[in-house]
Amino acid sequence: MTTGSEIDAKIREQGDKIRKMKADKAAKSLITPEVSSLLALKAEFKTTTGKDWKPDIEMGGSSAGESGGDQLSLQIKEQGDKIRDLKSSSAEKSLITAEVQVLLKLKGEYKSLMGKDWDPKASSSGSKSGDAPVVLVYTPGKKHTPEDETELLKSAEDILNLKITQCGDFIRKLKTNKSPKEEVDLEVSNLLFLKQVYKKKTGNDWKPKGADQSTESKKEKKSAQPPPKADGEKSEKQLKREAKKADKKAKVAEIKGANNTNNNSEGKSSSNEEANDGPDVSKGYYGKRPMIQSVDKPDIQLTPIKILSPKLSDQIIWMRARLHTSRAKGKQCFCVLRQQEFTIQCVAFVSENMSKQMVKYISHVSKESIVDVQARISSVNNPIEGCSIKNVELQLIQFWVVSASEPKLPLQIEDAMRKETEDENALNITVNQDTRLDNRVLDLRTPTNQAIFRVESGVCRLFREILTKMGFIEMHSPKIISAASEGGANVFSVSYFKTKAYLAQSPQLYKQMAIAADFDKVFTVGAVFRAEDSNTHRHLTEFVGLDLEMAFQFHYHEVLNTIGAMFTEMFKGLRDNYSSEIKAISEQFPCEPFKFIDPPLVLEYIEGVGMLKEAGVEMGEEEDLSTPNEKLLGRLVKAKYDTDFYILDKYPLAVRPFYTMPDPKSSKFSNSYDMFMRGEEILSGAQRIHDPDFLIQRAKFHGVALDSIKAYVDSFRYGCPPHAGGGIGMER
Repeated sequence: MTTGSEIDAKIREQGDKIRKMKADKAAKSLITPEVSSLLALKAEFKTTTGKDWKPDIEMGGSSAGESGGDQLSLQIKEQGDKIRDLKSSSAEKSLITAEVQVLLKLKGEYKSLMGKDWDPKASSSGSKSGDAPVVLVYTPGKKHTPEDETELLKSAEDILNLKITQCGDFIRKLKTNKSPKEEVDLEVSNLLFLKQVYKKKTGNDWKPKGADQSTESKKEKKSAQPPPKADGEKSEKQLKREAKKADKKAKVAEIKGANNTNNNSEGKSSSNEEANDGPDVSKGYYGKRPMIQSVDKPDIQLTPIKILSPKLSDQIIWMRARLHTSRAKGKQCFCVLRQQEFTIQCVAFVSENMSKQMVKYISHVSKESIVDVQARISSVNNPIEGCSIKNVELQLIQFWVVSASEPKLPLQIEDAMRKETEDENALNITVNQDTRLDNRVLDLRTPTNQAIFRVESGVCRLFREILTKMGFIEMHSPKIISAASEGGANVFSVSYFKTKAYLAQSPQLYKQMAIAADFDKVFTVGAVFRAEDSNTHRHLTEFVGLDLEMAFQFHYHEVLNTIGAMFTEMFKGLRDNYSSEIKAISEQFPCEPFKFIDPPLVLEYIEGVGMLKEAGVEMGEEEDLSTPNEKLLGRLVKAKYDTDFYILDKYPLAVRPFYTMPDPKSSKFSNSYDMFMRGEEILSGAQRIHDPDFLIQRAKFHGVALDSIKAYVDSFRYGCPPHAGGGIGMER
């Protein structure tokens, strides 16, 4: 029969072998079998000794004078008590099974040594008459009870002496390892308890064998007596009470940890029920990873979901993803893994290489947990409709929880990403906006929101790239300003030391100053603030503005055509580089493909009004377009010109800001324009007045206080080129 010491030596030898292979950068396929052998040795060690193997474990012999049969009998009793404690605390089934296997192993060794089955009623041959069988080796981590005192008083003096000695050694080891205070307090409480029992039994204070009246022995004697009631010092009763609370907390934490691992306590169950699951052939291939604290850098390459295809069939990969959903069915478990907007199906099934315990574990991991999986890529005959990757699935080999989610989620990701439909027979469970905003971290995990944010990022990137190629430079304008930057919108005022300041409504004035400073072509991307309590999807109090300004030579249409060409290039870039994101968004919010023409369609405002009048809308030529009329015009333009994007030029002067250049051919209209996508205005722009005297005249006409725009007007007094520009609301 192999001893614990022999197995310990094999474990250390196997560990050295694996470390050498890693240092030599051996192939993963060679290291994996050696790791499996190491795990098997550690399991054998626990079965033989009843303890988990640790690098600093001390392998010693049994107590002197203790016969083999006595020692095994005492270990069997202790193991039985341990199993009963686990069952009474509703511990996890897998924990109980492991301890039952240790118990059966001990009984087998007893029968081999003694030639008969172990009998709980039989007395140990090495025990003195009338002495209850007490385990000589001190067991740490267990709070002593009054029942223990009754049993210990029946035991021999040398047994108590050995327990006290080993308890003291264990406390010193805890302090050396800087263990948690709760663990140390528990063992100190046990030490005091054992010394009190010793004094009751012998009538003397406990002293180390062979010790004289040295300073050390006096300290030991003093520690066994109630401490003096000095100020701030705890009494023995307080220490015991605190140790009892610590013990209770430790048990609760242990049970809670087991529940978090499996996300469901399976309650009490017998060892016979555990045995029905059979041996766990997958042990070491699933479970909860230790917290990643950047201890090492494992040689593992993680594969993204989006690149998986039938071309990679039969390859074994590692992947980190969120557990989107899981569903157990008989001896199988189907789950879906998610990375941003990409999802793929995984399959685990009981086989000679995968245990029932592993399949159960996978099925009980809570949704939204982050997991690491090792799996084989497998092609499928029929498309997997519920996933973005439809032509392959993953056959699981290993499954590790990296970061567990709480089992109860405030919203279900499937509900938050459900397709919008008007079908009364369809499942129409949705998540309201308040719930989404209160749990924004979860809401942003949906494939749709992931795609929206990536498209927004793409819009900003393309805006910068296209304008940079056209010769524009990026500038950054102030966001805290001394006066309202536009007369037509409300502003947020803020306290600025001993005076008042405002959040910028627009970078408009600063763009024009840059043009007056001979920058010629500028753009900026930044936050814009509007204090408009409009409560519509088109007006936000804070949004991202994409603004540009450009000096022209003779006609503002040079700028209008530049902006139109920029939009055309941006649409092409989104179509070519963000097709998967656009598809993900359209799966939840169905819409027709976006259409545009090159060069873009340009209509004059009066033409647009004429189309609306033909459709039955009554409005004047100098009226601004209402939101319903904008949408209707968008549909009319799409029907007539087959484009979702168009430009409306020559807006009425009366509906534009004071700095807009009037149309020299008609005093009713202006050199201004708006640009539309599907009937929604996304850009507003115009030629700006660059003459200071004319600018003052228009400001007075609009009732703008001249002192509030003095710095703006003065920037044009030293010569300024004609210029125009516009501002885009990215969210629109």
